[in-house]
Amino acid sequence: MKNKSFLAFDLGATSGRSILGTLENGRLQMKELTRFPNQMLQIGKHFHWNIYSLFEHFKAALAAVKQEGVEISSIGIDTWGVDFALIAKDGTILGAPYAYRDPHTQGMPERFFEIVPRDKVYGLTGIQVMNFNSLYQLFALKQNNSSLLEAASEMLFMPDALSYLLTGNKVVEYTIASTSQILNPKTKQFETQLLEAAGIAPEILGKIVMPGHVVGTLTDDLAEESELGKIPVIAVAGHDTGCAVAAVPAENENFAYLSSGTWSLMGIEVKDAIINAETFELNFTNEGGIEGTTRFLKNITGMWLLEQCLKEWKKDGITYAYEKLVKMAESAPAFQSLIDPDHASFANPVSMTKAISEYCAATGQPVPSNHAEFVRCIFESLSLKYKDVLGKIRNLAPFPIEKLHVIGGGSKNPLLNQWTANALGIPVIAGPSEATAIGNIMIQAKAAGCVDSHAEMRGIIRESVHLEEFVPDNNEVWEAAYQKYLGVTQ
Repeated sequence: MKNKSFLAFDLGATSGRSILGTLENGRLQMKELTRFPNQMLQIGKHFHWNIYSLFEHFKAALAAVKQEGVEISSIGIDTWGVDFALIAKDGTILGAPYAYRDPHTQGMPERFFEIVPRDKVYGLTGIQVMNFNSLYQLFALKQNNSSLLEAASEMLFMPDALSYLLTGNKVVEYTIASTSQILNPKTKQFETQLLEAAGIAPEILGKIVMPGHVVGTLTDDLAEESELGKIPVIAVAGHDTGCAVAAVPAENENFAYLSSGTWSLMGIEVKDAIINAETFELNFTNEGGIEGTTRFLKNITGMWLLEQCLKEWKKDGITYAYEKLVKMAESAPAFQSLIDPDHASFANPVSMTKAISEYCAATGQPVPSNHAEFVRCIFESLSLKYKDVLGKIRNLAPFPIEKLHVIGGGSKNPLLNQWTANALGIPVIAGPSEATAIGNIMIQAKAAGCVDSHAEMRGIIRESVHLEEFVPDNNEVWEAAYQKYLGVTQ
């Protein structure tokens, strides 16, 4: 088979990228073409996404592909979850899509639960309750008598709305729809009773398509303007975490994954959703994966803790290179101060260092006295939190968990990876750091017939990226530290 190239648009809540991926002789090569901002628009008291600015950046990326002189087989788009655009009967996008941080959803879950009980909502969807879930965004628009909602005949989640701008065709992709808290992961269909309870006509959501579906080709205008022709646009795993987990380079199903960045997502890939009283109590979530799988996972606060400390220190004129932070953590006393990374006081404090200090003082522990001790406290606490969450996942998993695959930016932190292996007592496989873009491209490759299965995709990824294995060490020491962690966090 001749070499084939694909274009991935990978959008986060602050920036986006276009990446050219080429599959050649069973290996994947990647090149970033463009990078662009994706900033929330504050209009009055509300926050929106500038979808047309993103469209302009997409056109610039198509021009960059033309300059590369590479023939691409298809285009795929992944974004963050839950947000959507409203579409009028004539196909016009109504207004600017609301951003998940908009305050109009505050208190809406509680109001909705007066109509449908919380446990029933979870039982139908298996999704953890967050006020910005699509269900509560729609409910907020209805409660506020939104004229945009009244004029809408359809809604499209963000990657689907962007595909619509590229092709003129409308689809609802499964993995992004699964973040809405409207989708039933067992039937893989929308729960119309939840929409009706919110006062929303069920017809607003179209028929679901699975990852790999061909949305359409570039519109005539874009095909001519870009000089690329009628390139197909593929509905990849529209949810960025869906793409990232698709790129986990696992050899079999007996693994857990940790998508590590500002936030950490730890979970397993299962054939069927896991929804019961225990998962409801533990606030686990079930999101869609490729080939009809479910990503059973838990959200954990990640590098947010360190990032906020670094912002404080930068205001004092102090900045640290990454390597320096690792050396600092190694130099500080072990297990002196431990915190629960998910404690409410760390959600968005004015001062993260103050919040950590107050937590340590309140739990009878030494307060970190220098930057090195803060960094060590964060890294050790994250490692032990991962052990705590993995223990709960193991009790619910239908298979033994033999390895943890760490993907995303956090996979480049060797100290945290080693400490995580020590805490968990199983090997940690780090990489790839660019899992989301890789997953996007490989789903396109599968749609193009370059690979036959998810297992084959993962085999190519293993051959194409550098992976590092961390073997557990000092088990007894870390088990004792875990007991201390439980003592100060529960």
